[in-house]
This record gives sequence, structure tokens and C-alpha cells, in this order.
Amino acid sequence: MNRSRSTARHRRRRTAWTVGVPLALTAAGVMAYGTAFGLPGEAARPQASAAGAPAPAAAPAAAPAWATAVADGFASVDALGQKGTYGGRDGRTVTVRTLADLEKYATAPEPYVIVVAGTITVNPVGREIKVASDKTIIGSGTAGHIVGGGFFLGPGVHNVIIRNLTIRDTYQGVWNDKEHDFDAVQMDGAHHVWIDHNDLRHMADGLIDVRKDSTYVTVSWNRLSNGNKAFGIGWTPQVVTDITIHHNWLRETEQRNPSTDNAARAHLYNNYLQDDPGTAVTSAYGNYSRGATRMLLENSYFQGVNNPVVKDATASLVQRGNVFSGTRGRNESGGTAFDPRSSYPYTPDRAADVPALLRSGAGPRASLGTTATATAPRAGAAVTTLTVAKDGSGAYRTVQAAVDAVPADNPARVVVSVRPGTYRETVVIPADKPHVTLQGAGASRKDTVIVYGNAAGMTRPDGSGPYGTPGSATLAVRSDDSQVRNLTVTNDFDEARHQDIAQQAVALLTAADRIVLDGVIVNGDQDTLELETAAKDRPGRVYVTNSYVTGNVDFVFGRATAVIDRSVITVKKRWNGTSAGYVTAPSTPAGRKGILIHRSAVTGDVAAGSFFLGRNWHPGGDPAVDPQTTVRDTSLSAAVRSTPWTDMGGFSWKGDRFAEYRNTGPGAGGASGDRPQLTDAQAADQEVRDWLGDWVPALS
Repeated sequence: MNRSRSTARHRRRRTAWTVGVPLALTAAGVMAYGTAFGLPGEAARPQASAAGAPAPAAAPAAAPAWATAVADGFASVDALGQKGTYGGRDGRTVTVRTLADLEKYATAPEPYVIVVAGTITVNPVGREIKVASDKTIIGSGTAGHIVGGGFFLGPGVHNVIIRNLTIRDTYQGVWNDKEHDFDAVQMDGAHHVWIDHNDLRHMADGLIDVRKDSTYVTVSWNRLSNGNKAFGIGWTPQVVTDITIHHNWLRETEQRNPSTDNAARAHLYNNYLQDDPGTAVTSAYGNYSRGATRMLLENSYFQGVNNPVVKDATASLVQRGNVFSGTRGRNESGGTAFDPRSSYPYTPDRAADVPALLRSGAGPRASLGTTATATAPRAGAAVTTLTVAKDGSGAYRTVQAAVDAVPADNPARVVVSVRPGTYRETVVIPADKPHVTLQGAGASRKDTVIVYGNAAGMTRPDGSGPYGTPGSATLAVRSDDSQVRNLTVTNDFDEARHQDIAQQAVALLTAADRIVLDGVIVNGDQDTLELETAAKDRPGRVYVTNSYVTGNVDFVFGRATAVIDRSVITVKKRWNGTSAGYVTAPSTPAGRKGILIHRSAVTGDVAAGSFFLGRNWHPGGDPAVDPQTTVRDTSLSAAVRSTPWTDMGGFSWKGDRFAEYRNTGPGAGGASGDRPQLTDAQAADQEVRDWLGDWVPALS
């Protein structure tokens, strides 16, 4: 945005929406919706016509986007006759709300994607639902709960995905219960299993048991809590188990965190083990390498844990890059491990980022879907995939070339799949090409990078004038219903070398409605993420989730109605090493919603008390705009000032809309005239659903 230091800094516009639905998970495909939970399946029955005649048979529903997701880690390895782990992707999608229906489809011989759309209570308590091969069992948003029971995967069962569920409450009143084997997930001799984004808690025995030579297992992005035994691996004299355990949050669990016995290869990375002082649960130990296990433990974070890393004399345990805060007791390593990259690609996050990342991203995500709109792709329409690869192995060598190949006014989803590599180019998705998903094809969002270095004050190559702020964007998304997933977008403009020109340098610009940014990294300095609308009188809703945004001056700004949910916002020092800046600079139009930061973290390696959460941008001195930022249920580091809001361009922030609610961390503070806090009643009207209105973001 073209903003001088003394006047309004960005062109900001407002959108009147309210927030309330996070999104989730992964993949590429088309979502068709028909039930009350917005998910297709046999539970959605055709209704009789007005004349009383039976409705025609419904066409088969397209598989939801997340139903095409596949596992990473050892579960992705081709072995034992199984090519990776994709669950019920090739079968029908059904929605269940009863134990009878769940068991019917879970035990069926054919593949199914089984959507759990409510709370299912298991009787008798402790009963384990048997799961057959080729199944995806997934919760509908945060509504999918299994209460009083769990799942069992027996010998030979393979290709199973369990995702986005809360499995809880088989506890029988005995803390170290040796009588009731009531686990959340137990597998005996299974292979190719992916357990992802679940909340597992308050069970009678273990939360997860990987037993009796189960192998090619990945456990990722789960919350495990409130249990004596968290996660056991072993129960066998054989040494065959290969398992990947990453991005899990273990909190208030006493033992087996995890305990890994006789695993051939155990790869643990980016996990967060937390033992809070003064609670009823005290950890006995953290990660334990037992028997003949070979364990690689890297970039994990241990907070307050007793005996955080333990190994038997017969086991191997190699540590790399872990962080230990307030731990005590045994912290061991020794022997040789293995190289996971010989089996699968991965890129670990920094250990220091793990607590914030998992607080915001672990566990079930909110419902995915999209309400029917005039511009939505037709249910069941074919998805076109265009592949980009720098080495020529795809259909296109540049991202822009693939976007250019998308037909104007395309009626169905087009996925531009970008293979790993660094693509030095600018990319524009124009307004006449809706329904585009730009997606990195790597295992990590760090594997695919789109980068360029334009700035507002630089002159365009054709001599037509400076780029201006929006024109500096590395990636500009100007089409409705488009998405960016699983990649990094960077503006690497060198401020230190160009102090003579305007410094605004946008990495990612959105100027459209119903935009999803999921699993992305957006890097820059000033004006990193610009969230606009196509015109002042047009809506522009943006949902950002499971992402990182980095910058220092007004680096989340614009007039769009935007939700940043379960993400990490990282403040960074200026080009000259000083610590000072502003996170948000909304220019919200009157009567619309602005920027909502929700269930996220604001952090960074800067001086304490050096960053404002935001300032009010009135573009061109326009008194009619009504900038809004709400930061709620978010962890604030010491970088945040005790008076977190400030004026801009001669306008007092107190005349606009800035507030907090239930934030935590050293940067949080109580209510005062300089730090407004929402009441509970006010906060009830500032949820994600209030921001997004009738739009429920879907991954596709």
C-alpha cells in the first residue's frame, strides 16, 4: 500500500462479516454438500417432491477434498503390497451419527470415507470398534466425538486413516488402570495407518497403542492429554515397526510419551511435551527408546517434563535440535540412528516455533465445506490438475504459465500442482479465472517456494511508473473462490539497499471473495500480506489457517474481512536491526468486519514491548472508514507492547474498532482505557462465523 510514514499507510477497506468456522486438513478435489453438516453421504436421503412422488435418485457425491488426502512419513512408504496410505479415498462417502452405522461401515469389506457428524456414545463402555482395511474415518469439523470407546485395527488391517475426531472418556476411576484395556486407538499387527488431527483424552488405558509388529504408521498433529499412559509402541520381541510421530501435543500425561520398544525405525520430530506445574498429573518420563529401538528425535520441545529423554542401554537414540525448558532428570542419547529421507521427504519446523504452532494447529479442525452460491462449481464437476515442474517433468515450467492455461470463467475447480523447487517469478490469478487452487506438491510447505523482490517504489520494466503497493506482490489472487495451499510465498526485496524508494513490498495479495490460504508461509518485511476486495463496494472474505505470516511494518493489512485462525504471526527486526513495528493495519469500510486473529500466536525474536498489534489506516485521510482488528484466544509473546494499539495518519485508534479477548502469554494484559477487552456478550458476536457469514471455507 502506498502509505507514507506520517499519513495513512495502506489502502484499507472494510467488509461486514462475522467469523465462526475454521477449516482443516488437506487435499485436492471437489466438495459436494447435502446434509446438515455440509457433508455428502448415504445419510442424506432424497426428499419427496412437492407432489408426493419420490425424488429421482441422487447422483453419486464427489469425494470431499480432504478425502483425497494421503499420509506422510512412514505411512506414505510403498511396502507390503500397499502403495502409501489413502484410506477410503476410492470408495463412497457416508455420514454416520449412530454407533450401528459407524460399525456397519467401519467393518465393511469395501472402501469408505466415513464422516462422523455428531457425538456417538459407545455401549458398553470400553468397546473397541473394529476397523477393516481401506477406511477413512473423519470427524465433521469439531462435531465428531467418540465417547466411551475407541477403535481396534487387527492383524493384517491396512490402509486406514483416522482423522479429526475427539475420542474420549473410557476412564474407570483408577489412574494407573491395569484391568481395563480401553484405548482410543489400538492396533495389533496392522500396517499403513495414519492417525491425524485428533483429540485423544481421558481413557482408561493408553490413548494410542501400536502393538505386535504394526508398521508403516504415521501419527501427526494430535492432542493427547489427561491420561496416565499416552502412547505405547511395542509388545513384541520382533524389531520390525517403522513409525513417524510428528507435530503432536502431549500435555498432562504421566508415562508413555511415547514409550517405544523394539521399533526398527522411530522418527520423532516437532512434538511438544508439556508438564504444567501445580497440576494433578506429574510426568514420569518423556520420550523413551527401549529394547532394540533405533530412534531419531529432532526439533521437539520439552517443557517442564521429568526425565525428558530416556534410553535403554540396548537402544539407540540420536537427538538433533531439541529444546528443553524447565526439565529435570535423565536426558540421554547414544548409538546410531537412520536417515528418514531415504524413505520419505520431510522438512522439520524450528523447535522454538513448536509450542505456538501446536497450540494453534493440533487437534480437530472445524468443518469444511461451502454453501451453495451462484458461482460455486457444480457438485460432481471434474477437477482438472495442471502440473508445474522446473525440470520440465510437468506440463509447465512456470507457475504463471499454468495459470495462463486455465480457461476464462472456468466452471469447475482447477488445481495448479507445483512440484518442489524455488520459482523466481511473479504470479497473478486474474479475476476471470475463479475456482483455482494453487498447491505445493511437496511433503512440506517449505518445499515449494514462489519468490520475487518487487517494491512499491520500483519502476516497472516498461517504464509506465512505479509498481505501487498492490503491484509489488509476488503472488496476487484476484479471482473468487480460489485457494493457496502448502507452499511458501516470499517477497525478498532488500530494504537496506533501497532506502531511496517506497519500501512496501507485498508477498501475497488477495483482492477477491471467498479466498482460502491454508498451510502456507508468507514472508516479507513491510506489507507482507495484503487483504483487499475487488472494489470498495464488493465483499472480500479471506480465511487463513494453519499458516505462518512474517513481517515488521503493517504486515497484515487491507480492507477485506479476514480471519487468521490457528496460525503463527512472527514479528521480525527491521533492516537495520531495530525492533519496532505493527502487526495489522486495517482499513475496514464502515459496517463491515475487519481483521480477526483467532486461536493463533504472535511471537518473534525482537525486543520486549516493541510491537503494536495494530494501527488504524484511513487511506487518503478518509474519515468514513472504520478500521477493525480483534485479537482473541491468542498467545501473545513479550514482543507485544502493553499498550498494543496506536494512531495512524492523524486518526485516533480509539475512534475505530480495536479489542482483545481472552489472550494469554507474557504480552497479554488486562482491560484498561488503552487496552479494550471484549465482554463475554460482545465476544459472542465476534466469532469466526460472524466474520464469514454464509460462507463455510472448504479445501478443494
